[in-house]
Amino acid sequence: MLGPRRSRHRVTTALAGFGLLVTGAAVQLSTSATPAHAATTHRILFDNAHAETAGNADWIISTSQPDPLGQDSSPSAETDWTGALSSWGVALQKTGGYSLKTLPSGSSLSYGGSSTTDLSNFDTLVLPEPNTLFTTAEKTAIMNFVKNGGGLFMISDHTGADRNNDGEDAVEILNDLMTNNSVDSTDPFGFSIDSLDVKSGYPAAISDSTDPVLHGSFGTVTKSLIADGTTATLKPSDNSAVKGLVYRSGYSGNTGAFFLTSTFGSGRVAFWGDSSPVDDGTGQSGNTLYDGWNDTGATNAALALNATAWLAGSGTSSGGGGTGTCTAAQLLGNNGFESGSTAWSASSGVITNSSSEPARTGSYYAWLDGNGTATTDTLSQSVTIPSGCSATLSFYLHVDTAETTTSTAYDTLSVQVLNSSGSVLGTLATYSNLNAASGYTQRSFNLSGYAGQTVTLKFTGTEGSKLQTSFVVDDTALNVS
Repeated sequence: MLGPRRSRHRVTTALAGFGLLVTGAAVQLSTSATPAHAATTHRILFDNAHAETAGNADWIISTSQPDPLGQDSSPSAETDWTGALSSWGVALQKTGGYSLKTLPSGSSLSYGGSSTTDLSNFDTLVLPEPNTLFTTAEKTAIMNFVKNGGGLFMISDHTGADRNNDGEDAVEILNDLMTNNSVDSTDPFGFSIDSLDVKSGYPAAISDSTDPVLHGSFGTVTKSLIADGTTATLKPSDNSAVKGLVYRSGYSGNTGAFFLTSTFGSGRVAFWGDSSPVDDGTGQSGNTLYDGWNDTGATNAALALNATAWLAGSGTSSGGGGTGTCTAAQLLGNNGFESGSTAWSASSGVITNSSSEPARTGSYYAWLDGNGTATTDTLSQSVTIPSGCSATLSFYLHVDTAETTTSTAYDTLSVQVLNSSGSVLGTLATYSNLNAASGYTQRSFNLSGYAGQTVTLKFTGTEGSKLQTSFVVDDTALNVS
């Protein structure tokens, strides 16, 4: 652990005059941070951290969590995995194009962290009838995940379906997510969930042969099933992208939408008003389940699977990133800092070869803060992400600190995406003195939602007035494919 870095780190005069642009080889991602929207794999996270198995519910793809392959690595029948959503999971697994994980009970949703179940490692988050409120931090994570290009699949149930008797049901929980978050609470998705209990019915799909959810690779959707569920009210004046796809009998337009899609920022959203359509009737013992997945009066499997594909970015409409032709490349200039400040804009002395901190590779790296005085250091680079590309930002971060607290973030490093006007499009992560550890840790983020845009990637280190915290960055990469 270092003391205050009173002598600011400087790039040598000889290096400052070196004008060649070095574009080093693309950094290999660790197995825990495989790029989202890779050419053949769509990464899906199913939530089980919010009482999805309370009461008679069993909304899991497998009892093996986080990895269902631990139960059966090559499932051929839905009973090879245990859970009322196992038909959904096994159908995706059998295509060979999906990597599925479950956020286990007792965990929390995060975005921009180092956990293997962090949302930055996934294309799509499935919320299958959550029965506990999301925390403030979780709501921020979900909303930023979608805003930055992720897919969100929200599945509700009827009002009053409080399976764990905590005073909250899925209608209230999902409405709270949309109306009480720190990112955008002004009806961001363009709909609200109705407080209804619709007992039964077979809601019909609209006629639209071009819609990738109704007419996708998993089949054509004609009807769904409602067995004690609810609907949604559309508000296109708040979000013109909202679109009802399946409607309760006698309803159309902005009322009675049983299944709908929308967008937010660079991401995609789908909503389904009942959990019964994805229930395959089998699960853990002791649960009363209903086989809506195979209901012959509906096409629920096709609807669920097509929607998953669309949310993950493999549909035929825009959004989500990674859906077109792309030449694989590493886009950041001077990505290992070996050419000094070339290609980067940085506070004085941030890019350095000081021996007081070790470079991960080579001699140079970026050192933000570490002075033990009130300091704000920045590091940024503008880059154009080609249309049709999946994109993954990665970098190695080392944090050391003289702070002794285990609970208070006195010094912080934010990683953000800005537009050409300098407005923040998204905050990928915020690190602090609480992340101090020996060595470097690789951090990775899906930037596919920014395909077709010129953006600025910016690191901002903010240090308090007393004990030092050093944020050391090396071997950055923005890989597209």
